[in-house]
Amino acid sequence: MYFTDRGIEELTERRGGEEVSLTWLAERLREFVDLNPEFETPVDRLATWLARLDDEDDD
Repeated sequence: MYFTDRGIEELTERRGGEEVSLTWLAERLREFVDLNPEFETPVDRLATWLARLDDEDDD
């Protein structure tokens, strides 16, 4: 288990039954980056990855 999995597990345990919109998630990500600017690049990469999940591979 990666160290980051602990946070993911906590998220699942505490909020796993909730439904949220992508707009809500985007706002929380913006809020997080505003408070933690050093994480701007990883959060941006995560958001881009999530946005492109259904894109077909160019390979």
